[in-house]
Amino acid sequence: MGENKNSLILGLAAGAGAVIVLKALMRAGRRYDFRDKVVVITGGSRGLGLVMAREFASLGARIAIVARDADELSRAQSDLESFGSTVHSQVCDVTDQAALDAAFTEISSALGPIDVLVNNAGVIQVGPLKEQTQKDFEDAMQIHFWAPYYAMQAVLPGMRDRQDGRIINISSIGGKVAVPHLAPYCASKFALAGMSSAMHTELAKENIIVTTVYPGLMRTGSHINALFKGQNQKEFALFSLMNGIPLTSVSAENAARQIVKASANGDAELIVSIQAKIAAKMFALFPQLMSDILALTDRFLPGEGGIGEGYATGLDSRSEASPSWITSLVDSASARNNELKPNESIH
Repeated sequence: MGENKNSLILGLAAGAGAVIVLKALMRAGRRYDFRDKVVVITGGSRGLGLVMAREFASLGARIAIVARDADELSRAQSDLESFGSTVHSQVCDVTDQAALDAAFTEISSALGPIDVLVNNAGVIQVGPLKEQTQKDFEDAMQIHFWAPYYAMQAVLPGMRDRQDGRIINISSIGGKVAVPHLAPYCASKFALAGMSSAMHTELAKENIIVTTVYPGLMRTGSHINALFKGQNQKEFALFSLMNGIPLTSVSAENAARQIVKASANGDAELIVSIQAKIAAKMFALFPQLMSDILALTDRFLPGEGGIGEGYATGLDSRSEASPSWITSLVDSASARNNELKPNESIH
């Protein structure tokens, strides 16, 4: 009996060791060098997109940033060129498929074939479900699901011809765990996560690696451009406080390094931050318990009323509660990461 038990333990240990070695060998075969690669980042003019662009630039990539605001793109391009990188900025509404196709054609003419696509453009609508409209859901799906789909359809023919490519889709921990007061955001991020995972499984054989990223709270500075509904000042205060505390959030620079490394390693997915990993594990293991906890949390969040179904940006939702010294880290990120216009101030 003892010998059988020892044999079983040895067998399990050998099997585990083989899996670890196989995983290491597969990673080594997939490792990707971004030097001189053409990297396209949607929503690359500010926030996490700009921070990721800086990380790719530091690795010697040629960068194309895509966004709707020409002035914002110009400031971001000057920022990125300080790294000595070749940078192309492209004005485009990525929810318009024809415009996106034309923009990607122009990028390819300027820089060469697109090697890496980062689907990062997004919008956050914060507020109780009663104040969220059908249009909010449609807008969220358009930017978080259809825009990445359009972008992937634009780059995949070239990647398939070369049998090489990297795609990074920025979902959210809200694409694994439905967070109260973020219903349109979560619904659309769940949709992106499903599509991204499906594409990973089918494109890997063509050496096109799709990495789905699930960030938790990050200090990108984007809280001032998020959209707040209902009691917008209270919603913004809670949102900015949660984003600003190191205990609950990570820096955008930390997140960007993790994302670029995961893509270089050919990882199928990345959950950014310990807090997000714990939340995802807990929800996977105890879905009913986590749903009950989130439902209880919802009871303590601001109710409907205020500006109702209208919305205000974070910058227009400031109050005595926020900004404050508690939000200083995330507020400073707003200026550093091009979230503020030259004539704007968070304070």
